[in-house]
Amino acid sequence: MEQDIESPVTIHQPKLPKQAREDLPKNISKECAKRKIQRYVRKDGKCNVHHGNVRETYRYLTDIFTTLVDLKWRFNLLIFVMVYTVTWLFFGMIWWLIAYMRGDMDHIGDSTWTPCVSNLNGFVSAFLFSIETETTIGYGYRVITDKCPEGIILLLVQSVLGSIVNAFMVGCMFVKISQPKKRAETLVFSTNAVISMRDGKLCLMFRVGDLRNSHIVEASIRAKLIKSKQTKEGEFIPLNQTDINVGYYTGDDRLFLVSPLIISHEINQQSPFWEISKAQLPKEELEIVVILEGMVEATVMMCLVLFLILFFFACSFSLGFIFNL
Repeated sequence: MEQDIESPVTIHQPKLPKQAREDLPKNISKECAKRKIQRYVRKDGKCNVHHGNVRETYRYLTDIFTTLVDLKWRFNLLIFVMVYTVTWLFFGMIWWLIAYMRGDMDHIGDSTWTPCVSNLNGFVSAFLFSIETETTIGYGYRVITDKCPEGIILLLVQSVLGSIVNAFMVGCMFVKISQPKKRAETLVFSTNAVISMRDGKLCLMFRVGDLRNSHIVEASIRAKLIKSKQTKEGEFIPLNQTDINVGYYTGDDRLFLVSPLIISHEINQQSPFWEISKAQLPKEELEIVVILEGMVEATVMMCLVLFLILFFFACSFSLGFIFNL
């Protein structure tokens, strides 16, 4: 008589990192919240890096447009006013010199004399004519005549240079006002990042959402782990940057940011967190920078957001580890 014999089924548990193989502490450490370290990237997304001992400052002048855009608003406005004022004064001085050298100042009110510029009787009127010429206002009271070839050449030069100055300065101010960093302020991240089990896998998770109705097009997200490292040869690398996979191979890093999304990083053997145990966590000082970039739907401008997760690994709870931002 044959009997059905059930073969034993071996269930393999998923291989987990040291954090999951060890007992998790029950209480959140209060010392974690009190510890403070110097951030590499601040919470507002600005890099906490100051350049010092820069000797080749002339390199900033090779890209003067970007240098002006990066300046603070008070310096931008000062340069904006100074550029126009200096060019008006410079060409006003030349107009006055032409009138003085031709003798127009000696024939003011003489109806038989044809001046270079009608009704130009001093430096103030030459300065006003310079403003009218460069800004193309042309009130009609001061007018250049056809008996002054040097004045016609100067008029052409000032018109061309004035157009260049207008294009440069107005373009600089427009870029300064419409910087995509302002759009990034309506992209918000969750206050806490959590490490917990998800589908049998230990994952680092945080949430991101967009507050505006106009969506971010072609949004993508990346993450960098910033930690000092020592190589096998003994070389010490401060602030070493390591990629953290948030869905690069599966396409999950390409976001359709209509509703808030949870970004997940699986802590597997390729993860930089794999060999960090519970005993090492309180001693580690790690920092994760999350970069979200995409195009603004309304203006088709690139938008870049830097988000900082500062890790003090002593903080934890029963389901996983929680880190204050």
